[in-house]
Amino acid sequence: MNKAARKRIWGWFFFDWASQPYNTLLLTFIFGPYVKELLNDGSAAQTIWGYGISAAGILTALLAPLLGGIADRAGPRTRLNFIWLFSIAYVIGASGVWLAAPGDFNVVLVLALFGLGLLGMEFATIFTNAMLPDLAPRDQIGRLSGSGWAFGYAGGLAALALVLMFFAENSETGTTLIGTQPAFGLDPAHREGTRAVGPLTALWYVVFMIPFFLWVREARPSHTIRLADAARTAWPDLKASLAHLPSRPSLFAFLGASMFYRDALNGLYFFGGIYAAGVLDWSVVDVGTFGILAVLSGAFFAWLGGRADTRFGPKPVIVLSVLILATVTLAVVFVTRDRLFGLALPEDSKMPDIAFYILGMTIGAAGGTLQAASRSMMVRQGDREQMTQGFGLYALAGKATSFLAPFLVAVATDLSGSQQMGITPLLALFLIGLVLLLWVKPDGDDAT
Repeated sequence: MNKAARKRIWGWFFFDWASQPYNTLLLTFIFGPYVKELLNDGSAAQTIWGYGISAAGILTALLAPLLGGIADRAGPRTRLNFIWLFSIAYVIGASGVWLAAPGDFNVVLVLALFGLGLLGMEFATIFTNAMLPDLAPRDQIGRLSGSGWAFGYAGGLAALALVLMFFAENSETGTTLIGTQPAFGLDPAHREGTRAVGPLTALWYVVFMIPFFLWVREARPSHTIRLADAARTAWPDLKASLAHLPSRPSLFAFLGASMFYRDALNGLYFFGGIYAAGVLDWSVVDVGTFGILAVLSGAFFAWLGGRADTRFGPKPVIVLSVLILATVTLAVVFVTRDRLFGLALPEDSKMPDIAFYILGMTIGAAGGTLQAASRSMMVRQGDREQMTQGFGLYALAGKATSFLAPFLVAVATDLSGSQQMGITPLLALFLIGLVLLLWVKPDGDDAT
């Protein structure tokens, strides 16, 4: 492999490093639990969080395959232009988290900005994922996908450690994980250290996307059509592709399976921090520490899963990961402050905390492996000539029901008034995905 090809791969890796803090800091371990603190009600926070994320998921589902089809027709360089556009949305949306000030918290405005950033991340990911088949031979795609995901987790871990040590303050003491005041004179009384996670996530993205834009180059295609013409033909072509899906049963089954198991996994990510904050009374710093362990586990096992993918193929890796996640989801329901798997505990017992740390590390390990292997599987299932639209359909599958997990969790929590019961719909989603994987061919419909 020549130097330019290696730099292109490393540039592609840097997108995962740059974008991962939106998941790590905002979705899961810092901002989500902070919302619970603002509302002072775990069930109410879990409900509103679910409704907000489901709205962003619906928009992603509607637009992803159309934009992917446009990029395929207008040429590879259009992918880079779209990445620029959605990077701007990412930065604006992440920065908006700063507005979530105690006592002056406009939930609608902050969630709208948060959703804008989330959309930016999701759409930029579609176009970078579509570059994967061009980076290496097919038999090395699993290794690259796993390594990229692990590198992204490492970026999320570094950002999380930075925030916990120097910015995010404990609501009771006003100090960070290392016992100091938030950096740069940020006022803990107004939670400025925790709110700074938004601008920091935006700055992190800006800085670490530089290698991506410097090193990732798209070849000029032999023929292109104008963007306006590509947009006009995208919808008819998408309808034809959707109508043709039943004739490709393996791809159809994989998109259906991933639709359910990725929705359930995202549900675990979205609600993990807010669940721990509400059920176990963890502070933002507690949840962040939990996050470090989960992300460390995720990084290592995503890398290891990439090697397993190369050796055994992505399907066995996916099946094992889904089985583990379904088991963990069931176990989480039985971890509360006063009980562990049905056994009563002393008031000051640390066993629920230890159990949740272990379960969180398991979710990180299986989740990282599952996502990397699923990205690799999509390359095997998709049409190389329409890979961006393929990953658009993959995003559609991931988002067509992306409202479902947060919505079901929100409704179940709302009706039961219990965060434990609210999380149970995720188990059913994992099991549906597992059943649909039975119809997926390891090398796609064209395998002989």
